Amino acid sequence: MSAVGRVKLQGIVKRHGNVTALHGVDLEIAPGEFFALLGPSGSGKTTTLRILAGLENANEGRVHVDGADVTDVEPGERDVAMVFQSYALYPHMTVYDNIAFPLRMVGTAKSAIDSAVREAAAKVRIDHLLARRPGQLSGGQQQRCALARAIVRKPRLFLLDEPLSNLDAKLRLETRVELRKLQRSLDVTTVYVTHDQEEAMTIADRMAIFMEGRIVQVGTPDEVYARPASVDVAGFIGNPPMNLLPGRIAADRLHIGDHMVALGRDLGAEREVTVGLRPAALRAGPTGLPAKIDLIEHLGDTKLVICRAGESMVKMRVDKAASFRDGDDIRIGFDPGEIHLFERQSGRRL
Repeated sequence: MSAVGRVKLQGIVKRHGNVTALHGVDLEIAPGEFFALLGPSGSGKTTTLRILAGLENANEGRVHVDGADVTDVEPGERDVAMVFQSYALYPHMTVYDNIAFPLRMVGTAKSAIDSAVREAAAKVRIDHLLARRPGQLSGGQQQRCALARAIVRKPRLFLLDEPLSNLDAKLRLETRVELRKLQRSLDVTTVYVTHDQEEAMTIADRMAIFMEGRIVQVGTPDEVYARPASVDVAGFIGNPPMNLLPGRIAADRLHIGDHMVALGRDLGAEREVTVGLRPAALRAGPTGLPAKIDLIEHLGDTKLVICRAGESMVKMRVDKAASFRDGDDIRIGFDPGEIHLFERQSGRRL
């Protein structure tokens, strides 16, 4: 594991006029980690990345990299490289000159530049395109050029702002795998902004979930998926996301509409809750929550059965061989161990 690239954000507040974009963000990222900032549009993840890069100033709070306070340090002095969503390549320069640009800016010797450019280009497999200009490249090749330019001077932090969002679906999947392999080979701390939770789940060692300018949960993809900290996280993570139904608990019993489930443990006084159930945890059987099938989506190796249970819509993922029809009345079963419970008022996990 890398020894450099430790990041610590303390109490970061960012205001745009009367609007507060970040409400006191605290975050620690370990050296060599691939860390994702995940959240819907406008949740504050890109603002956080730009503050880390030095491209925006925080109104309050401190930024530390490797134990040094860099809050007031210029972007060029922070030893970070950033890849933007738009790639930001110079159209009049060749691929070679685009990659070489950061080294020339810091006065690197000509002989050292040539070997560094060719090494970086080879790492992202565009060493045969060095004489071309960005306008002669595909979207995927432009993206690789931007990556090569970022890694050429071996920065201690690699910052990526939605770098795959301009690629088509097939290329996005391929590039995702390559990006992870590249990060491992470089062993550089990488902070990756995305709104695509599937991307974050597959690529990151750990991630921070942003909602409305706050971090609401930090953990590994497995931790966040298995134990979402709130209703908002539960409804955001997973494809399709968790079903969320109104329920009521009293002692060791859970009531969802007229259906009762024995929980096997006493949860105390009677109160209203939100019940979370993953689509893959549900099955049709002789007993369970009564529902009517609205629609069946065929997804290749599985089907998504969309049902109406009382006032709630419920999605159930089943095997492609399962025989259901629109309009069927079914009962939806699940193991008590698969139930997630959240406080109705605050949305927090119980």
